[in-house]
Amino acid sequence: MDNKSLEMLEFPRIRDILAGYTSFSASRELADNLHPQCNYEEISRLLKQASEARQLLGLDQGFAIGNVLDIREKARLAALEGILEPLSLLEIQQTLAALHQLRRYLNSVSEDFPLLWEMAGDIVELRQIEKDIGSCLDPAGEVLDTASPALADIRRQLRETRGQILEKLETIVRSPRGNRILQEDIITEREGRYVILVKMESRHEIKGIVHDISNTGATVFMEPTVTVGLGNAIRELVIEERRETERILRLLSAEVGANSEDISRSIELVAELDLVLAKARYARRIKAVEPEIIKPDTNLKATAKKKTGFLKLVDARHPLLGDKAVPFSLELGHDFSIIVITGPNTGGKTVTLKTIGLLSLMVQAGMPIPAAKESQLPLFDGVFTDIGDEQSIEQTLSTFSWHIGNVVRIIRGATGKSLVLLDELGTSTDPAEGSALAQAVLRYFLDRGTLTVATTHYSDLKAFAHTTPGLENASLEFDAETLTPTYHLTVGIPGGSNALATAARLGIPTEIIEDARSTLMEGSQELETLLATLMAEKQKIASLERELKNERDEFTRRNSELNSELERLKTEEQRAIQEARDTIVREAAELHREIRQAAVELRKEKSAASTEQARRTLAGVREQLDSKAWQPRAGVISETDAGNIEAGDTVRIKEAGLTATVLSISEESGEIEVQSGRTKMRLGLDSVIKTAGPQETVFTTGTQPVARQAPLELDLRGKRADEVEATLDTYLSDAAQSNLTEARIIHGIGTGTVRSIVREFLTRHPLVKSFRVGERDEGGDGATVVRL
Repeated sequence: MDNKSLEMLEFPRIRDILAGYTSFSASRELADNLHPQCNYEEISRLLKQASEARQLLGLDQGFAIGNVLDIREKARLAALEGILEPLSLLEIQQTLAALHQLRRYLNSVSEDFPLLWEMAGDIVELRQIEKDIGSCLDPAGEVLDTASPALADIRRQLRETRGQILEKLETIVRSPRGNRILQEDIITEREGRYVILVKMESRHEIKGIVHDISNTGATVFMEPTVTVGLGNAIRELVIEERRETERILRLLSAEVGANSEDISRSIELVAELDLVLAKARYARRIKAVEPEIIKPDTNLKATAKKKTGFLKLVDARHPLLGDKAVPFSLELGHDFSIIVITGPNTGGKTVTLKTIGLLSLMVQAGMPIPAAKESQLPLFDGVFTDIGDEQSIEQTLSTFSWHIGNVVRIIRGATGKSLVLLDELGTSTDPAEGSALAQAVLRYFLDRGTLTVATTHYSDLKAFAHTTPGLENASLEFDAETLTPTYHLTVGIPGGSNALATAARLGIPTEIIEDARSTLMEGSQELETLLATLMAEKQKIASLERELKNERDEFTRRNSELNSELERLKTEEQRAIQEARDTIVREAAELHREIRQAAVELRKEKSAASTEQARRTLAGVREQLDSKAWQPRAGVISETDAGNIEAGDTVRIKEAGLTATVLSISEESGEIEVQSGRTKMRLGLDSVIKTAGPQETVFTTGTQPVARQAPLELDLRGKRADEVEATLDTYLSDAAQSNLTEARIIHGIGTGTVRSIVREFLTRHPLVKSFRVGERDEGGDGATVVRL
């Protein structure tokens, strides 16, 4: 990549920001050295890693690599047989523990984040080193007594010897002589020896070694002779302690040095992982995503005229502008490979150029970009830019010369696989010559298929882009009412410079603006007016499109609400019908019980007129129940031709309104065996209707009482004649409430008395539709099959 172009596009600032999201020095170094790449597989891998990291942070916002430090230099020193300081060993222990915890965590989520685990999977866990350091050093870096038996013994002797010295000195301090010759009754240390504070004039009254004299000369710090031997013993023990401590540190350092390569490799892996996490954190900050990368066609030979590919940016934003960035969309590489952007001064043309270039660089550095996920970018072998003005008096470079120098650099370095960004091409010189030069430069890149974006104020270039195949105009909008730029990019329409309006907005006096407008050529004014009119019309069309979209969305929303309300009303209607039907069923069952009881009494009184009146009352209830108002609404259940019924089909039982599954069909008898829930029954073929699917009955059961589970048959054998009617009446009521449509009454043959009572009773019972003598396999004349 061209380093000068990287600076012009402010890619170093992106690196600095990215480095701020890293967790330790090794990954920060990687961020500082980040450069765009050209390898498709590598870039795709980096973007997929960033995508996984964004997802992981979305689930666990606090996830980080932990307390990892760059311990590679310490590991290298240990490998050279150097002895590491205790604090350095503690940093190594802390880092190894963090590496262990990081690897274990990513292993637990490896199925969801395989690429992150692929990075962490190669981290070497050195738990023994971590354990050994922890067992030898305390958190402050002091070597523990338990580090070795020898060290423990030495320190025990030190404690005992110090105790003996302090005991002897305490005896002197507490003695009468001590009260007389001592300046103060305290014990202190000088040069590692325990001493007492003796008055200068009394120093000859006690034998010992003078180690120091106070500044005033009034006090002598003296080690009494009685403790000199013990003091020497302490000095020897301290030397032994230092040697044993050094031996322990040497062993720990050697253990680290033996694994220095694994440690260094693990730190490198964690640094790469932390850089991926930094990319993800930055992406979440600027609302960035991973775009689609267009794979280069490797089957074609690379030629100077080979096109780079197709660039598509959707809702792209400059990453350094934050919330102030205005998104734009742009396509380049299909119908045209060069786009010429025009528009007002300070209208955002340069920002647009920088955004295109910077996002291309970020993608090739494996970073998500602030754009929509539908964006697509090819891989460029170079991004070349001429943006800004760096004229130099020392180098005798004018603005024009500086720009031309950049163009020369770009022409020499760009290929058909490059991206070229030219700001104010051909400016800072004679307009006619500058425009002609600009056209020639654009034709040069057009012939080579180089994707190019240029900005200009030249009207000749607008016309050139309009008439030349492979070039296209674009403009940044200008609000004619407020005389301010909107920063919205429109492809296909050239824009006006609006220099006078911009100058007026920036403070140029009105009389100067009017004078300039009066001297402007008529054709130029007409062109600017036309462009302004086109832009105004375009804004009106865009506004109308937004209004139509809003109206369409509102219509869709209201239509959905109306459909929901209609469904609710239908459900309420069916519920009301079912509740009323359930009420009638319950009332009819209760009324029937009362009538049957009354019938028994009336039969005793031989009052046929009263019995007939009760029967007419119940018939009226049944007639109301079977009226059209209480039947299922047409069209609720999809029905098909009954002639096509086969075993396994779903049918609706006409009388009961129940849905059932066909078990078998008898062509000879014209009957069908069905099952509804746990109930099996045999019916005539004309009693069912085939449905399109296994719908349940249309009535809701939210308010329906729990149905009784009546058996499919009633055995009256052994019953007395006066018990038959009451038992049969109760059973028929229970069968009706259990939604049975057919039942078998077993009465036997015997003398025929019970059979006669049953069939006479069934003839006048309001819940019975019909009955017949049982078939041979149903009990023959000893049973009666009832259809309810």
